Amino acid sequence: MRADTSAAMMDLAQLKVETVEGELEALLKANLAVVDAVAKAPAQWTQVIRPLEEMEARLAGFWGPIRHLNSVSHSEALRAAHDASLPRLTAYYNALGQHRGLYEAYGRLADAQEGPEPGAGRALSQSLRGFRLSGIDLPPLEQARYRELTQRLTELGNTFTKNLLDATDAFSLEVDEAALKGLPEDVRARALADEPAPGQARLNLSAPTYLAVMSYAEDRALRAAFHRAWVTRASELGEGGAQWDNAPVMVEMLTLRQELAQLLGFPNYAARQLVDRMAQTPEAVLTFLTDLAARARPQAEQEFEALRAFARAELGLETLEPWDMAYASERLREAKYAFEAEALRPYFPLDRVLSGLFSLLRDLFGVELVTDPSVTPYHPDLRSFQVRRDGEALGQLSCDLFARKGKRGGAWMDGVMSRRRTEAGIANPVAYVVANFAPGAEGRPPLLTHDEVLTLCHEFGHALHHLLTEVDIMDLAGINGVPWDAVELPSQFLENWCWTPEGLARLSGHFETGEPLPEMLRQGLLAARNFQSALALLRQLEFSLFDFRLHQVAAPQNPEEIRAVLAAVREDTSVVPVAAYNRFENSFAHIFAGGYAAGYYSYKWAEVLAADAFSRFEEEGILSAEVGADFRRHILERGGSESPEVLFERFRGRPPRIDALLRHCGIAVEGASS
Repeated sequence: MRADTSAAMMDLAQLKVETVEGELEALLKANLAVVDAVAKAPAQWTQVIRPLEEMEARLAGFWGPIRHLNSVSHSEALRAAHDASLPRLTAYYNALGQHRGLYEAYGRLADAQEGPEPGAGRALSQSLRGFRLSGIDLPPLEQARYRELTQRLTELGNTFTKNLLDATDAFSLEVDEAALKGLPEDVRARALADEPAPGQARLNLSAPTYLAVMSYAEDRALRAAFHRAWVTRASELGEGGAQWDNAPVMVEMLTLRQELAQLLGFPNYAARQLVDRMAQTPEAVLTFLTDLAARARPQAEQEFEALRAFARAELGLETLEPWDMAYASERLREAKYAFEAEALRPYFPLDRVLSGLFSLLRDLFGVELVTDPSVTPYHPDLRSFQVRRDGEALGQLSCDLFARKGKRGGAWMDGVMSRRRTEAGIANPVAYVVANFAPGAEGRPPLLTHDEVLTLCHEFGHALHHLLTEVDIMDLAGINGVPWDAVELPSQFLENWCWTPEGLARLSGHFETGEPLPEMLRQGLLAARNFQSALALLRQLEFSLFDFRLHQVAAPQNPEEIRAVLAAVREDTSVVPVAAYNRFENSFAHIFAGGYAAGYYSYKWAEVLAADAFSRFEEEGILSAEVGADFRRHILERGGSESPEVLFERFRGRPPRIDALLRHCGIAVEGASS
């Protein structure tokens, strides 16, 4: 029996911002009363865990939608209510984590070995570890300091996000219409629609516009201006200057993270973050990253030299500057593979991509996505679906896919409600998939690039992990309880179908005629898959090593010390030019505002798992329903109920190997099978 989860969700279309703080305060007070009662309850799952799950579900149903709306369509009033609520929430979770009675109740439950299977023991073990990481064993004064640190870190993470959003939204550039030469038609149309004066156009810094300018604008000065604007966002050199400068935010965050880790008995924040990861030691992370970098660097150097030679000979660029890289790369790709990436866009209208993706999910995993009219959209862009298998509703998914002012950049999956068992039955999970694609222009539907198709599939992989879970314990359902360096497995796994003939046949179709992707374009796309793949791999390894080393070294005292860490990493990994004014770190939201601190390596770590998992489809059939059912059963349905090592070996029949990842990147795999 399934319960109606959506009924427990706040209707964002009817949200009254002025009541948020008061309602949250009452909800938290009621929840803490539940905790006090549970702490005295007998050691029975239904007396301890079930009431806690119910209270956390009530909080998720109230706060999760508000948090989501603040990230996708914030107003000043909502931002104020959101920001005022964060300290209350942090104090609430600190109170839970340092509640001695609750800790002892979990301990009694663990000793009694009482709970539903599977996963009860793992859930209790993880919870007890969470108490220890919340300072339950610290003396009172140190517990108080822990609470102060987490409060301030929450505030700083929110400030980082706001600075980046405001600095990005504030930038615009007025140019002569002639400067738009080379840009895709939809970008030109949007720029001219915001015409400040006759013969003029205005360009903003949204991701679709920025990427188009860097890849296609023939005006080198325009590319240089946009490059500088992008890599100086939220810095002293960018729009707004000191007003939105994230440098002091980063310095303070790193200092407080270091203190927090040492307060808990760890040498540094990186060590603290690895407590519940697959990669259990810093040495394992660094060995993994540096080994990949060593494998990729020789090929990356060749790729860069080829690009530099092409730019000099064919584009007249004697010096390849950072703002020339994407532009020259696109021209080289066009010359080498006889196709233009923009020529693919008419074949990836959003509706066709979604219908093709849905058909893949149906055939691989036996699930259907059906339009759900019961959801009241908070914005006209929102599309909502019910996820079903064998006619039974498994969860609800809403998609918010277009860029707009006031919306956080990037793409993500937001699991606002998790599956759990209730007295009324199974409460279904709820998720949002968010992206920042360009809307349709001049009467045309939204048309995606192939990279955007990859992004969409990536986020749907996360959503499947969240929505298809069969785990009834909320702390282990979906992505809950999954080690951070394994959580990207389903998302990166699903991207692979965007590179197969079978997947492309479903995902593509001309927006006017419906005709399939022409063979010449399809072959060009597949042939170009590994174009500059080593350069791209090194770029990700640069991010990963910078993040990890930054959280291993002594806390920096100033922004220059942060940049010094990045410079040292680039010495080892980068082969491309970097502008002196580059302040990439000031916009690195993944590690300063997105939960990936000392964890950005997770993308590559999980990509090893994802590529190796997909290789079973390569061996047994790209559209094999049998293999798809195994992946659903052993990976997607199991959530955090067992270790990812066990789940992966159950699916693959052996431990993971790096060979498939290197092969997909076009990098030699000699000696890579261990």
